[in-house]
Amino acid sequence: MNKSELIEHIAKNADISKAAAARALESTIGAVKTTLKKGGSVSLVGFGTFAVGKRAARSGRNPRTGAAIKIKAAKVPKFRAGKALKDHLN
Repeated sequence: MNKSELIEHIAKNADISKAAAARALESTIGAVKTTLKKGGSVSLVGFGTFAVGKRAARSGRNPRTGAAIKIKAAKVPKFRAGKALKDHLN
């Protein structure tokens, strides 16, 4: 399912227009991004938790030249599925 299919699904199930569903989805995604940017986490009970993880600096190799390079430390988004979501899949 891609974004436009998700918008159609939301619009149909919530009995709202596609434009309203698109705004709602964009607002939700924006809220998650903003919260993660501030270092917080977003917990949706029954679905899962979005959080920020830290990846340490490390050394790597340039695949083209084989030269060693330094890879900077980075913040990465993480998602941990909730129990209800896991149970629904199994």
